[in-house]
Amino acid sequence: MTILAPIAFLGLLLAIPILLLYMLRLRRREMFVSSNFLWQQVVEDTEANTPWQRLRRNLLLFLQLLILLLLVLALVRLAQIVPRITSGKTVILLDASASMRSTDGDEGRTRYEQARDEALFLAGELGPGDEMSVIRVADVSETVIEYTANTQSIRAAVQDTEVGSGAGDWQTALTLAAAGAQDAEFFSMIIITDGGIDNIGQLPENIPAPTIIPIGSSASNIAITALATRAEPGSDPQLFAQATNYGDQDAQVTMTIRLDGVLWESSTQTISARSQRAFPFPPIEQDFTSVQASLTYGDAVTDYLTIDNVAVSIAVESRTRRVLLLSENDNLFLEQALRALPGVQTFRGNIERGTLPSQSYDFYIFDNWLPDVLPQADMLILNPPDDSPLFIANEPTEQVGDIITLEPAHPLLTYVDLDALSLRSYIPLRGTPWADTLATVGDDPLLLAGEDRGRQIVILPFDVRQSDLPLRITWPVLMANIVEWFTPANLVPVDESVTVGTPLRISAPLGTTEVLVTDPEGASSILSATEGDITYADVHQPGIYTVEAVVGSDVVQTQDVAVTLFGTGESDIAPVSPATLTLGGGAVDPEARAEAQLGLEEFWPYIAGLALLVLLIEWYVYHQRLRVPTVGQAVAGRRMERSTALR
Repeated sequence: MTILAPIAFLGLLLAIPILLLYMLRLRRREMFVSSNFLWQQVVEDTEANTPWQRLRRNLLLFLQLLILLLLVLALVRLAQIVPRITSGKTVILLDASASMRSTDGDEGRTRYEQARDEALFLAGELGPGDEMSVIRVADVSETVIEYTANTQSIRAAVQDTEVGSGAGDWQTALTLAAAGAQDAEFFSMIIITDGGIDNIGQLPENIPAPTIIPIGSSASNIAITALATRAEPGSDPQLFAQATNYGDQDAQVTMTIRLDGVLWESSTQTISARSQRAFPFPPIEQDFTSVQASLTYGDAVTDYLTIDNVAVSIAVESRTRRVLLLSENDNLFLEQALRALPGVQTFRGNIERGTLPSQSYDFYIFDNWLPDVLPQADMLILNPPDDSPLFIANEPTEQVGDIITLEPAHPLLTYVDLDALSLRSYIPLRGTPWADTLATVGDDPLLLAGEDRGRQIVILPFDVRQSDLPLRITWPVLMANIVEWFTPANLVPVDESVTVGTPLRISAPLGTTEVLVTDPEGASSILSATEGDITYADVHQPGIYTVEAVVGSDVVQTQDVAVTLFGTGESDIAPVSPATLTLGGGAVDPEARAEAQLGLEEFWPYIAGLALLVLLIEWYVYHQRLRVPTVGQAVAGRRMERSTALR
């Protein structure tokens, strides 16, 4: 037991004036009697008017002294040291990942409901001067309430949170938690999770080893872990579907396939415990755009997580881009780079004709040669020999200065480093207000990119064969970036599907005014397309997202994107022991850590409540004594005295 304010014991000195008041007061009491005994009354008056008299037993005196004692005990703040993990500043990391949807709790309660109850209980343990913050760890981690001592606000914030549908972003959550540890004398981190944390690396040194509250009791779950279609040239698409049994018992399940929402095939397989199995399906002989797979099973199969019993996939349509290459001389470096790019079909043109063929191409590459009339299409111009409507070409120079990258964030320069490039010569260009200068050599542009009359154009004013660019890894990467920047194969450059929480990078066609994204629940978001590439970050649930590029009021391109839980690890719901989690942690003094885990439980609210109760009793007794006895009460009292005397 600990006393936090011992000076309050001085309040017991107030008992002295209370006792003095009882010793000095006149103790007269009005009574109705049948006769007056003057001599006895005189004796009583004499005793009552005596300044100092012997204290007699008095219920009011006892109650008043008890009230004083209780008030003093409340003021001295009696407390005891108890184990507590919410002392000082405490941050709760509440796991809201998809695995927390598992229903292995009592009466089918989800893990997240249990975790939320734990957080509510911890909020009620806050002591005087303690503060708490809560971070929801989902595919996008966020602070649901900043540090506060208001228990009601913390409880309300926790109650308003919901479980997510993807993996938890623990790195962001720990960064948010570390910010709250600054200048904190005692700091505690509490992680409420089923263990799906993985190895999140070394914790900041200002964060002590966290306290982990484990959630979950079973590993029983069956999930679809792969769904995709493949098509060899000239053959029908083949479907690959796989399910995994994460439980400890064999399970017989049926996988049902729907093409564009219409039932197509089903297959029943028995999956051994802790293993996976592919489901055989025939080739798909009909046209389709989307595939949906779902699992069903009998009552003998236990499956605590249902969000991964459904998966979707999109039929991948590979778009071939036709490229026309016109070069004064053979450029093997250029041809090899184009040949290595998937989905690019390159054609060699004849420059002796002086004009372009009538057949249209997705874009044109001019190497050390330009036609009299430039095409109305995208172009890559290398080492231009003459002036053109796009620029003025000066005489080549071998005075090569330092190469400086001006816009490293431009899509053409993704993973591209030109600063160490070696050149024999280059052509200084002038008159290019339509283009952005991405890299310079001395004061002249070395890489230009821009738009002119609806055409996207890239210019490299030097001969790549007279440089070491083709010998660098930068060369194929730069060519891939140029091709993708010209004519992106898809609005969203994904081959099959993306995982929940992965932002969609949208490359809208030239001239697009806005992009419309519709999520699996039918909610639409309108994004402006006036500033190049677009990022759509609200990918919080599995299903099919539809992306549409709009020019004016017309939809010019549409793409469906499948979002799944594949690869997140959320389907493996086996609870993980806190002792096996790899969290790292800074150097912490064990004694300081132990002290930080101790808290004080004070009793003054209970003592003050008891003092109030005694005060009410004292008030009742006092007012009962002030009541004047009636004649009937006096006669009854005298009869009682007589009967007592006769006995």
